[in-house]
Amino acid sequence: MNIEVDKGSGFCFGVVEAIRMAEEQLAQNQLLYCLGDIVHNNSEVERLSRKGLVTISHEQFFSMHDTTVLLRAHGEPPEIYQHAEKNNIRLIDATCPVVLKLQNRILKSYEQAGKDDSQVVIYGQKGHAEVNGLVGQTKGEAIVVEGIQDLEQLDYQRPILLYSQTTKGLDGLHHLSEEIRKRSGETPVKIHDTVCRQVANRIPGIKKFAARFDLVIFVSGKKSSNGKMLYDICKKVNPNSRFISNLEEIEKEWFDQVQSVGICGATSTPKQLLEEAASYIQGIVDRSE
Repeated sequence: MNIEVDKGSGFCFGVVEAIRMAEEQLAQNQLLYCLGDIVHNNSEVERLSRKGLVTISHEQFFSMHDTTVLLRAHGEPPEIYQHAEKNNIRLIDATCPVVLKLQNRILKSYEQAGKDDSQVVIYGQKGHAEVNGLVGQTKGEAIVVEGIQDLEQLDYQRPILLYSQTTKGLDGLHHLSEEIRKRSGETPVKIHDTVCRQVANRIPGIKKFAARFDLVIFVSGKKSSNGKMLYDICKKVNPNSRFISNLEEIEKEWFDQVQSVGICGATSTPKQLLEEAASYIQGIVDRSE
């Protein structure tokens, strides 16, 4: 059986940098707090926890003082920085530069919105860490839409400024933009394409990759927004695609009558986990022969 790992899969640069910063700090100290999972991948979170990284909730963070906390690549709202300053918390800020730039753009748009009565709208996953940080730039006033079904929230008599969570798909953004323009008529609508190209540029490659195999194993954390998006693309190209978060979810029956298997993953999936999946599948195949 041909088993191949997608060369284009693996961590994006924002995640790589956040993990580098965490490991650098852990090498100096045995304990480091991280606000939320450093990456939406359980195996990587567990690996770093063994080195001393302790994941804390936002509720826990707001009760802390006189310590050091890592902010992950997803970014955080302003109140996190305000609490840190008041309570002598040293922040190691690993916010992805792409996300940080987007936060600043949304903040400027929100400040402008107060002058022209426009609405800041974010195409993204409600409750997602990155989206929470983006909404925080608007004091909670930005409108989050996950799809066409949420567009009833908008006031089409007021100007609209649309941004996208960085890990959403371009097709989804374009589809949403067209519908908003259609409903707005003469009302001004400004579309900001803020999809991260490290994510968007993986789409053509993953389409070609998924089409080459009898079976595709897509490895991702269940919380990963880009993981869901990229898996949906795999599934459209190759209906015989399976989503797993850990090796124990792999079932040997999947490989009956299969001659080729492709393994790929999200921007939050470590390359090592993809390689481990390949070895695990090879073991299943060898035992069945």
